[in-house]
Amino acid sequence: MRISRKAGLVASTTLCGALALGVAGPAGPAFSDSPAHSASAAPLPGADALTKQNTALSGAGAVLQPVTDLVAGVLKAPDGKLPKDEATKQAADVKKALDGLAADAKAATDKAGAPGTRAQAPGPDLVAKAAADLQTKVDALVKASAAGDAKATAAALQATLTGTVNVVVAIVLGGDLPAPDLKGLPKLPTLPGVSPAETLPSL
Repeated sequence: MRISRKAGLVASTTLCGALALGVAGPAGPAFSDSPAHSASAAPLPGADALTKQNTALSGAGAVLQPVTDLVAGVLKAPDGKLPKDEATKQAADVKKALDGLAADAKAATDKAGAPGTRAQAPGPDLVAKAAADLQTKVDALVKASAAGDAKATAAALQATLTGTVNVVVAIVLGGDLPAPDLKGLPKLPTLPGVSPAETLPSL
């Protein structure tokens, strides 16, 4: 099969362009090893404290989502009665989130002091207590929903939402997060022996 001179020229030009890009391509990442880029990889001021605060917030988020999903599911279900398989799955998601939150709180308490000195970590202790309380309320909600008792389910929904707020407030007041500074917000109370996080170094 013959190839026209024009087609051959186009193919040759395309090949040269591909080869040029191939040669230039690997050269790009080499710039990432420059001193200027390496310097930007240095830890940010206050990175440890910021990581701790972000972890606390993610703990709150991990609890909020499965609990609110469960509540939404019960509210949408006919007469508040969730299908058994859905109730089992959502209850398991909530338990997993609460177990993780309680484990983090226990680790923080253990880190704060040796056994017998738990009073040194009132914040984590309160978070663990709030997590256990919410688990009890979620269990009651699942039981009421499974039974199809509309009145008991409504009461359990309210208790579950209140328990969720308790968890969030316990995390906020636990000492890992900075005090809010938005104008118009009231000053939050503090727990005995717990102070808001210190101001981070200026950038």
